[in-house]
Amino acid sequence: MRIKSSVVSQSGFFDLAKRPFGALSKMVGRVVLAGAIASVTLAAPALAASSNYANPKYSGIVIDAKTGKILYGEDADELRYPASLTKMMTLYLTFEALEAGRITKSTPIPFSKNASSEPPSKLGVRAGQSITVEQAILSLVTRSANDAATALGEYLGGSEQRFARMMTNKARALGMTRTTYRNANGLPNPEQRTTARDQARLGLALRQHFPQYYDYFSTRSFQFGRQTIGNHNRLLGNVRGVDGIKTGYTRASGFNLVTSAQLEGRSIVAVVMGGTSGGSRDAQMRRLVAKYMPAASRRGDGNLIAETKSAPVPAEETEVASAAPVAETPVVAATASGHDLPNTGPVPDFRYNGESAGSVQMAYAGSARASDNPVLSPKIVPNTLDAQSLKLRQPVAAGMIDTQVTNAVPKKAEASAKAEPVEVAKAEPMPAQPQGWVIQIGATPDKDQAMTLLGNAKDKGGKALQNAKPFTVAFGQVYRARFGGFDDQDAAVNACKALKKKGISCWASQQ
Repeated sequence: MRIKSSVVSQSGFFDLAKRPFGALSKMVGRVVLAGAIASVTLAAPALAASSNYANPKYSGIVIDAKTGKILYGEDADELRYPASLTKMMTLYLTFEALEAGRITKSTPIPFSKNASSEPPSKLGVRAGQSITVEQAILSLVTRSANDAATALGEYLGGSEQRFARMMTNKARALGMTRTTYRNANGLPNPEQRTTARDQARLGLALRQHFPQYYDYFSTRSFQFGRQTIGNHNRLLGNVRGVDGIKTGYTRASGFNLVTSAQLEGRSIVAVVMGGTSGGSRDAQMRRLVAKYMPAASRRGDGNLIAETKSAPVPAEETEVASAAPVAETPVVAATASGHDLPNTGPVPDFRYNGESAGSVQMAYAGSARASDNPVLSPKIVPNTLDAQSLKLRQPVAAGMIDTQVTNAVPKKAEASAKAEPVEVAKAEPMPAQPQGWVIQIGATPDKDQAMTLLGNAKDKGGKALQNAKPFTVAFGQVYRARFGGFDDQDAAVNACKALKKKGISCWASQQ
């Protein structure tokens, strides 16, 4: 993919500006001399200079987070090593488990001998000790702790190998067709590969699917025991609009960075992979944000990545998971159990009554056709991006939305002494999902329980929820309880504030 600008391409040149003037002058002299020699031999001097200084590991992409339009791309579909960007998927699966109620922020995560022996960066927790889920999350987004990532993977997957299969299956469900995971932390593995486009999609999915947890990525530091752990992301607080997401580095990968930025109604997700240093990587990202944020649209609902359930990984596959090849084809799970935990290994208590591990049904995923979404397409077709982005703003299919989208109660049938002819009611179309800003107050495994939550919340919300429309959204084994019908972000946020004062947790997000 080659949609780029000379201002921001060929990141290998960025280091030149940082060199002392004398060294820079000598280098310019060498380039001029090389050009003179090349001209004598009828070679192309510009091409020679490019081949000398181009960075073969570099790839990058910038996506308009509201429309899905590709604003910039350079080798965005070429395979690269993700390094600690891997932890973004570890966190995605952790957030899924939190929302499904399989774990809580205070659930203890034990450290095995394997987890505690991981190389730095790490927390240094000893084998047999434990930390909370929230501490693990914070350690991943700040220090990028390898031991905590492995501990999370072992806890959620039963083993790190099985968790890696869960990660890869989730990648396929999100349309990340060229990504394969082999561990939870991103430490070197020749089979663990990804692309800049796939990482951008994961960044978009984290923002879109888990707005209630996304703020973790903007954490500047957190206290762990006597340590104050700072964030490796140097753009946080230094580049206007940047709110996360994740850095990464190994010798094989180079310096990687996924960045989210929102400013003045515009929003982008950008990826830089293969930087020659942390400084040159950050400088490139600054250029991308400065150049393409003004080009992003203020319109669009941002619904770019479908929340599709991934194929579960049966426990009996644990021993052979790391050797099994993964097809580069997006899949859609044929089951609603995307959060199944192993029968062996630690299984956390369930939050809701009636939910048990035995109720999880396992099924294999079937192939799905390639998406028309420009973010999902393996190739970019510039003259069709606008047409494709329009499709993103279409309402979600009716089958994905629960029928109870209002708090209206059907009238009771009146008793009649006389037999009346039975009329066959005409099927009514499924109601459309409310668009715009919504708030979510929770998720339960039972639809009626979700509606009860909404009813109680509306009673306590007062004027803030007077015109709000309660509805539920089926997602895997749970029903998300939401209110829609807000005019703008301020109205949704104010409604949330009113509920929080009444002791009801909630968060606002844009549909």
